[in-house]
Amino acid sequence: MTTLYSACDVSEKAPQPAAAGGETWADFVRSARTKSLRLAEHTIVYYEGDPADRFYEIAEGAVMLFKLLPDGRRQVVGLLGPGDVFGLPAGEDHDSASETLVPSVLKAIERRDVEASVDLQRHVNQCLLRQIAALRDHAVLLGRKSAFERVASYLMRMVPNRGVGDHCRGRPDVGVDEAVLRITMTRQEIADYLGLTIETVSRIISDMKRKGYLVADRQDRLRITDVCHLCRQSGMH
Repeated sequence: MTTLYSACDVSEKAPQPAAAGGETWADFVRSARTKSLRLAEHTIVYYEGDPADRFYEIAEGAVMLFKLLPDGRRQVVGLLGPGDVFGLPAGEDHDSASETLVPSVLKAIERRDVEASVDLQRHVNQCLLRQIAALRDHAVLLGRKSAFERVASYLMRMVPNRGVGDHCRGRPDVGVDEAVLRITMTRQEIADYLGLTIETVSRIISDMKRKGYLVADRQDRLRITDVCHLCRQSGMH
């Protein structure tokens, strides 16, 4: 079962830059210089405008970044998972708010510690570059895709190696082409991420179920019955 895509690969196979003295990024985040925060779901990590004297790496869980308009409307501008770093604005204050979507463990990192090491900065920069690429894809989604394609794209991004970037790897050589997804966001949060109304999101998901594209195994779990077909519906294939 899969959840949100993580832009920064923290697997054992991913290269870990060595800091001064041979310390890798993994060693650094496990050291006493970082603080581990265990947060419940829907906990605000920081608000827009708060001082940005530290940033965070997600060890477990998922986080959304969002901005609020003066009239209270919300736009979700980022969905992050394990290994992603966030909370590094261009200025001294946070330019968006952040909230956990599920129970999460975060590593709080002082900016000055990373600024003192070129190797640690390189790791953070690599993660941020991947997030910038994801933001470009999201700009295309908001600017050019239909409502149905947006919802399909949101579901596809949770399928490993199939829904991120310009194309997917295609059907597996053997077995059924399905995927089980854990939905960590409410319908309203999905709507705020896709720039749609909650009614539109609910209608499209119901339509997908009726057409047999999706099966609701549980309230928070959806099964895509034909991943390749849904990929085509997302406008990516």
